[in-house]
Amino acid sequence: MGPTLETARLILRPPREEDLDGWEELLGDEETARFIGGVRARSDAWRAMMTMAGSWALKGFAMFSVVEKASGKWLGRVGPWQPEGWPGTEVGWSLVRSAWGQGYARESAEAAIDWAFDTLGWDEVVHVIAVENLRSQALARRLGSVNAGPTRMPEPFHTIEADLWRQSREQWRSRARPAA
Repeated sequence: MGPTLETARLILRPPREEDLDGWEELLGDEETARFIGGVRARSDAWRAMMTMAGSWALKGFAMFSVVEKASGKWLGRVGPWQPEGWPGTEVGWSLVRSAWGQGYARESAEAAIDWAFDTLGWDEVVHVIAVENLRSQALARRLGSVNAGPTRMPEPFHTIEADLWRQSREQWRSRARPAA
């Protein structure tokens, strides 16, 4: 249904039914779900996973499932995302708590941003980040994005205070990348 991307430690691929336990872990944890709609039941995790699968089928892109090569463990969702009314062509990220602090978000986001620019032909990538989400703001900065100020998301998220972080394809291509 979509491509498989590989990094040194990760596999990025479209979601599969076998990912549901990982989605449930991600969306069932108060801390990991805090900035992505809040804690949800397994049935809602299934709907969220199927939304990504549907976007792959209808639009040809969506967030990838991120899988650790060494263990086969599902770590989260990262990638291009542009729901109806969204304030731009986003590459977003959400990982299960056990994957935090290991560089997986950056590694997978870099692969997804490359893919969005190279394959989807996007001119710009944005990240819609809640003003309280300091971890994601720090990652956006490390990726080279700049805070362009407040943005408004479509309903039902319109009351969330969020900033729009962005960078152009040219800015992405010209940045110096640390050695792997």
